[in-house]
Amino acid sequence: MGEILDSRLEGSKLIIETVDGVEEYDSQFLVAALLVYIARGSGQIESEESAKMIDLIEQKYQMQSSESLELITHAMTEMADKPELGALLADLGKALPDTEKEDIALMALKVIAADGQREYAEMEQFNRAMEAIGISAEIVHRAFDQYFSETMTDL
Repeated sequence: MGEILDSRLEGSKLIIETVDGVEEYDSQFLVAALLVYIARGSGQIESEESAKMIDLIEQKYQMQSSESLELITHAMTEMADKPELGALLADLGKALPDTEKEDIALMALKVIAADGQREYAEMEQFNRAMEAIGISAEIVHRAFDQYFSETMTDL
């Protein structure tokens, strides 16, 4: 639980220095932390949301379920131990290409929908997260379009 002394971006990694040493965070960690942040918008993470996060990360990064769960658990722990990490991760998010940002927005929408509840608080978290990592309204719109094209059946 070291206080963050310094931070910098090196390519696609966020490097932070604490009294305990140097730690690296990559875009996989960013995605896990972002999904956890959004899922917590309603106050707690529902089991369906947890399962969806594990599944989405597993698919995106070709991980085993256990690795995906470990990444999510690590993100939860780090964000709890280092509250200021969120703002630093936002800088990493801003550096991602638009295609990656669209994938992240789509994954977030799928997590929000996982429990079958449309929680206003989760959408507020979603909007804050998208703004924080510099995902434009146009990219969010494309993610919504893709989400609806994947989930809606022809009537």
